[in-house]
Amino acid sequence: MKELSIQQIILVYLAVINVATFITFGIDKLKAKHAKWRIREAALLTLAVLGGSIGAWLGMKLWNHKTMHKKFMYGIPAIIIVQLVTIGYYKSEKHSFLGNQ
Repeated sequence: MKELSIQQIILVYLAVINVATFITFGIDKLKAKHAKWRIREAALLTLAVLGGSIGAWLGMKLWNHKTMHKKFMYGIPAIIIVQLVTIGYYKSEKHSFLGNQ
């Protein structure tokens, strides 16, 4: 069996965390509609910080969920920007552990 590179491991991780975050936002929206126990906002934001920011943003847009809450309206895009800057920094010539492919 072929070993996965660090880039492949990171991509798999990001795919899994984004799908999980997207689904979690959907579950929370469903629970909100039925006045049931909700997922904590801190948990939703933590998933975004851990790499699920795109899934969080898509979940917000698709289900119109948390779109009026300032910490989500501004927080999720801010997390995305920080993550993109971080990726750009580590893909630069000086920091090539992510590779420059």
